[in-house]
Amino acid sequence: MNKRVLIISYYWPPAGGPGVQRWVKFTKYLPDFGIEPIVLIPENPSYPFQDNTLNNEISPYLKLFKLPINEPYKLANIFGKKSKRLSSGIINPSNKQSLIERLLLFIRGNFFIPDARIMWVNSAYKKAKTLIENFDIDTVITTGPPHSIHLVGRKLKINCNVSWISDFRDPWTAIGYHNKLKLLSFARARHQKLEAIILNSSDQIIVTSPATKREFQSKTNRPISLITNGYDNINDSSIIKSNHFLISHIGSLLTERNPKILWKVLESMIRNDTEFAKSLRIELYGIVAEPVKESIKFHELNDYVTYKGYVSHEDAIAAQKASQLLLLIESNSNAASYIIPGKLFEYIASKTPIIAIGPNKSDIKKIISDTKSGDYFSYSNENVLMETLKSYFNQYTGNGIISKSNSFEKYSRYNLTHKLSDILK
Repeated sequence: MNKRVLIISYYWPPAGGPGVQRWVKFTKYLPDFGIEPIVLIPENPSYPFQDNTLNNEISPYLKLFKLPINEPYKLANIFGKKSKRLSSGIINPSNKQSLIERLLLFIRGNFFIPDARIMWVNSAYKKAKTLIENFDIDTVITTGPPHSIHLVGRKLKINCNVSWISDFRDPWTAIGYHNKLKLLSFARARHQKLEAIILNSSDQIIVTSPATKREFQSKTNRPISLITNGYDNINDSSIIKSNHFLISHIGSLLTERNPKILWKVLESMIRNDTEFAKSLRIELYGIVAEPVKESIKFHELNDYVTYKGYVSHEDAIAAQKASQLLLLIESNSNAASYIIPGKLFEYIASKTPIIAIGPNKSDIKKIISDTKSGDYFSYSNENVLMETLKSYFNQYTGNGIISKSNSFEKYSRYNLTHKLSDILK
């Protein structure tokens, strides 16, 4: 009989985003390595974005169990768009926050610790305990954020004699979002205490970036494994490159991810090169914060930018392959150095060159360099960024841009699942 593993997650299709894809793909491929996944998720969650196409990726043989959840975000809907923005991670700068936004942030940060899904913990524990007994399960995996899901894993470890693996798709107290929650001293201390409890109680910890691994190693002596996000093979030869010099960004461009250096460079190139001005097109997929839109307008780029909004994963993949260049933008902060966005690996697999902008120290930079999949710039590399864009434009107007991406097969979802299976056996 195959080994059975219980996986507890908040995010699952029809939720959209790379965090969803991570465990949908793991559960799809784990049976190939002799492991049967059983999944527990909320029945009626409040997902800010939905992508029904991801339902097609779920194995038809997967044992999937759902349990109702009560969430404060549903009550907060009386505040309309402001609560919707908060639940999707959009936080305006402090000087532009309304009274309602400040109030919602304060409540979120100080009354729901570690997060707004804390009220699901007890009921999820009871359901998971029954599943463990019914299916003779000896290993439980919890994946966060939301980090309250890890509290379920800890209770199961204590009371059910199971091995418990905590999967951190993002760090906890080190993530940039955490510092915007207007935490009082008691709330900040509570987060730190809960983080320490989870890290030191886990039998095994999985993280998605080397920086997060180093940070957690400074806080616990529990074993930590690095399993990044990844990509699935993309072989749609019907997708052709745009006729324009199309630069695309897939994913949210929040306030702190505003690449003013890029807008400034593009404005200068447009003014000094009429052919570039005729050819340039910019497509931004996903949420774009108002300060980013204001910067684009300030640099007179509105006529070149199309805001595409949130699209399905399938459409995002098509956009990556059709573009001449792909943008990957992280904030210029230490917190951003802990993050390797899931889209990076799909960017690499699309074989469309990447223009990445982020902090001086970043795991992203090494991955791009190792796979020869593009160029990485800090926020002070204006001249180098301009020369690089000019070089790509010259290739585009010549024989076309040629991808140099290679050595990225280790990031395939199948190979990553093999790595996970080695931990589980």
